[in-house]
Formats: sequence, C-alpha cells, structure tokens
Amino acid sequence: QVQLVESGGGLVQPGGSLRLSCATSRSIFDFYAMAWYRQAPGKQRELVATITDDNDASYEDFVRGRCTISRDVAMNAVVLQIDSLKPEDTAVYYCNFRSWTDDYWGQGTQVTVSS
Repeated sequence: QVQLVESGGGLVQPGGSLRLSCATSRSIFDFYAMAWYRQAPGKQRELVATITDDNDASYEDFVRGRCTISRDVAMNAVVLQIDSLKPEDTAVYYCNFRSWTDDYWGQGTQVTVSS
C-alpha cells in the first residue's frame, strides 16, 4: 500500500508564496509521473502541474510563470512552489503519483489566499 503525505498548505495573503510537499512511502523511482491537482469549492478537480520521471515539467495556463514543480529524490517527494498567489488559487491541493499499474492520491491540503 502506497501512502502519500502532503504538507505545506495554509493561509497566505495575496501576492505571497507557498511550498507544498508530498512524500511517498515508496521509492520515487517506482513512479513515471507525479502531479498536483486542486479543487475549489463547488468546482471540479483540475490539473495544476505535472512532472515526469525524467524531470519534464508542464503547467496549466493559470499557474504558468509563477509555479514550479520539482522532484526531491532524497525525500521521495514532489514539491510545488507557487508564487504571486491570488484569491482564486484558494482550493484543496492534491498530489498524484502514477505507476504503470496504479494511480495514488494524497489526502489533500487546504490553501487559502486571503487578506
């Protein structure tokens, strides 16, 4: 059973930054891709950013230029850094790890952007 533990959410003022981390109980090399999704109240879960096992990263338009996804191999974790946060970034953020046989999700971490 794979466990994913997220951390780093919280309340941030507009224009601030957050660093979200998601650590897996297995080796990060067991997964071919990792991603972050988010779900705002009353909305569907949406993709934020993806990174592959060869560190090829991609971003959705609404975060491109102010977001960085990376792999922390030493910690078996995927990290999402978001800068210039906006109120519309308020959501529960979920990490996702993909192996060739299964898809795994973190429990979610709340990010609230408000003054």
